[in-house]
Amino acid sequence: MSELLPQLKAMPWGMWMRQTLAVARLESRRSFLQRRGWWILAALPVVLTGTHSLVAMSGSWLGGMCSIGVDTRAYAAIFQFLILRFCIFFGCAGIFTTCFRGETTEKTLHYYFLTPMRREVLAAGKYLAGEATALIFFAGGAALSYMLITLHFGAAHWEHMFRGTGLYELTWYTVIAVLACLGYGAIFMAVGLWFKNPMIAVAVVMVWENLNPFLPSLLKKFSVIFYLKGLCPVDVPMSGSLSLIEVLTNPTPAWIAIPGLLILTAVVLAMACFSVRRMEVSYGE
Repeated sequence: MSELLPQLKAMPWGMWMRQTLAVARLESRRSFLQRRGWWILAALPVVLTGTHSLVAMSGSWLGGMCSIGVDTRAYAAIFQFLILRFCIFFGCAGIFTTCFRGETTEKTLHYYFLTPMRREVLAAGKYLAGEATALIFFAGGAALSYMLITLHFGAAHWEHMFRGTGLYELTWYTVIAVLACLGYGAIFMAVGLWFKNPMIAVAVVMVWENLNPFLPSLLKKFSVIFYLKGLCPVDVPMSGSLSLIEVLTNPTPAWIAIPGLLILTAVVLAMACFSVRRMEVSYGE
């Protein structure tokens, strides 16, 4: 067995893995140190739910209107409309579209291209670094904001968490946030490679994702939000006049939705890696 270890370490995939992790470590430090607006998006739901609990604990009129059921339904709306469609969407757009496009603007990408490293390895390392940042801030922020929204109930909060449905809902919200970061991260990394002005493509994706409730059932399935919404533990039905034009579609079961999103992520990443292999650096454009 000891004789096989040097041979395994000498195999190409072992070198590629070490290079990928090295790029991920370098890019992670850069991502955390750079002053970008995504951390504000990650903090927004935490500040909102934390403020709600503080106001409710202060004994104001808001405390009399709250209950565990009301707050968890309110969080379901916050998660679907604020965290998924706004915070994670634009946070991933900011993090991943700049993986290559940002270095092209800063005229530093050629340093990576001059190193003896496959470009697919570079793309994988940058994606892992972006995911580390996105998961810590957005998935962590989603979990923390869920904990905060009912914290003002004291003992009833912990009863709900460990003997009610709280832990179940917290787990699913965290899983959905992780899947959203994976899916949107892959899409926006590809967008940053394929478009010179990624903001236009980001706007197109945003319109498509937000039009999802009104699309025909077949077209709904070509979006990330359709699968994520079907996984949410608490449903938020559309109300008002918009509900009249909503196209109702049966949600996709978790055993199909989760592998489907992971396959979509893998396919888009493979396409992005193929694009990186053919990418030419031109700072004059």
